[in-house]
Amino acid sequence: MNNFTMQKHPILKLIEEGEHQQLDFKFAVNDSRKIARSLSAFANTDGGRLLIGVKDNGNIAGVQSNEEIYMIQAASELYTKPKIPVEIKKYVLDKKEILEIIITKSKNKPHTAPDEKGNYKAYVRVKDKNLLANGLLLKVWKAEKNRPDIQITYGKPEKFILHYLKEHPFITFSKFRKSAGITFYRAEKILIDLILLDIIEIVITTELISYKLKN
Repeated sequence: MNNFTMQKHPILKLIEEGEHQQLDFKFAVNDSRKIARSLSAFANTDGGRLLIGVKDNGNIAGVQSNEEIYMIQAASELYTKPKIPVEIKKYVLDKKEILEIIITKSKNKPHTAPDEKGNYKAYVRVKDKNLLANGLLLKVWKAEKNRPDIQITYGKPEKFILHYLKEHPFITFSKFRKSAGITFYRAEKILIDLILLDIIEIVITTELISYKLKN
């Protein structure tokens, strides 16, 4: 395969993007449970792709055997709850085989996968990381399925958070609860209702979970 053809290949264009919220590189697959966590994160967030046989720096190593396909299928069918369907495609570049695993954004969140101790947890994809979904987000997903009629009263706590977020880029749960002088459960309910009404959104990073006004 000549260099011109290689440069035009869509997989090479993906690799050039580097890892991000909808793209992850895996040198190899040696743990179905670990891959299941990636499937959970993609399905629970915006969907995405796993490229197997590609190093973190973008160099193509290739996969070693069909055993990796079986491990991906096991991750999908045995280690995600509810099951996360995947599409598997094979490509050969410079005599090296690459697997593209396509995961669609799910409408049936949350999807869980086993953590290091075997406990099933829900994950989200944040930039190039798979992070645990927090309890409040889990309750938002549950409420979205049930589609409750939301009746919100704009009392002092609601007015406080909306005014605060007009003046500041974000607020943490602890800051909101303490500043509004309300209980944990009331603060949680207010945030969930405002998220369901598309007024605020949750922001998860590796350092912090916060809330901001939704554009």
